[in-house]
Amino acid sequence: MALHNHSIIAEFILLGLTGDPYVQALLFALFLGIYLLTLMGNLMMLLVIKADSHLHTPMYFFLGHLSFVDLCFSSVTVPKMLENLLSQRKTISVRCCLAQVFFVFVTAGTEACLLSVMAYDRYAAICHPLLYGQIMNKQLYMQLVWGSWGLGFLDAFINIILAMNLVFCEAQIIHHYSCEMPSILPLSCSDVSRNIIALLCSTLLHGLGTFLLVFLSYAHIISTILSISSTSGRSKAFSTCSSHLTAVTLYYGSGLLRNLMPNSGSLVELIFSVQYTVVTPMLNPLIYSLKNKEVKAALRRTLGKYLHHIQC
Repeated sequence: MALHNHSIIAEFILLGLTGDPYVQALLFALFLGIYLLTLMGNLMMLLVIKADSHLHTPMYFFLGHLSFVDLCFSSVTVPKMLENLLSQRKTISVRCCLAQVFFVFVTAGTEACLLSVMAYDRYAAICHPLLYGQIMNKQLYMQLVWGSWGLGFLDAFINIILAMNLVFCEAQIIHHYSCEMPSILPLSCSDVSRNIIALLCSTLLHGLGTFLLVFLSYAHIISTILSISSTSGRSKAFSTCSSHLTAVTLYYGSGLLRNLMPNSGSLVELIFSVQYTVVTPMLNPLIYSLKNKEVKAALRRTLGKYLHHIQC
């Protein structure tokens, strides 16, 4: 295509969730509340895991990194969404848009890897309890976490390097509240075939690949739990992975459905996007704190120490 026949643009227009000013004000209050809860909940999890020695185990080491990823994931998209809900001119520069795409790749990819790593941790704890300490040693769980971050950054780097070579012209409207790779590729007047291949590989690796690892881990876990003769034993074994299973269902359920849907800006598509980029990061610390006796006990101990220091 002859690019000189087109006007190259420097910014996009994010249409957001709605054009109704009254609804925008309501959504601003709602998403501001969700964002503040996300910050407080995940910071609380990080503080409790760091402060309480009883939580210095592989499972909570993974959970601490998941809380940090959720903080970053929400902060990549929500502040810009809140700004646009109050702004008349809902624009974002191409460079800022690509930066947002990069960090969405990093955080979403790392979270998918961490959830699969946590599933393996639960598999080792339930299926091989006597060998758990040997299987999940410090060297391995450190490698698994930093490997998750490494894959997230590698995936983002490959996709964004290809995207930086794209030229955007004429069409500049994104039917979404944030920049995602499927949303910006149709706006380019360059050849996007390599970008589509890279995006497909990313989806297979971080989407279906990690989901398959989670599925296989839970297939073994469920088989082991069903083989336990006592009802109390089955209940105790299931309770150790119920929080993680809930988090996995929320993240993969909405994330995969969003990425498998055509990029049309439909209401259903936006709902699934909000679910896995905004709501799930808020719910994860609630899920792990409300359904986990160890976290609740650690939270009480941490608050008790803090109140004791204040009184003294």
